[in-house]
Amino acid sequence: MSKSITSLMALSLLALVAACGGNTGDVEEYVVVDPDPVTVEPVYTGKYN
Repeated sequence: MSKSITSLMALSLLALVAACGGNTGDVEEYVVVDPDPVTVEPVYTGKYN
């Protein structure tokens, strides 16, 4: 292969390793809280039997 293609492939490999290998394991954790419902659901009273 020509020198320019080899250099381009080496640079691409270096960029790939740098992009994928930078994970140190620090993961941010967050808590999702469900909000209270806006309206209350109707309760069955037995009026219409």
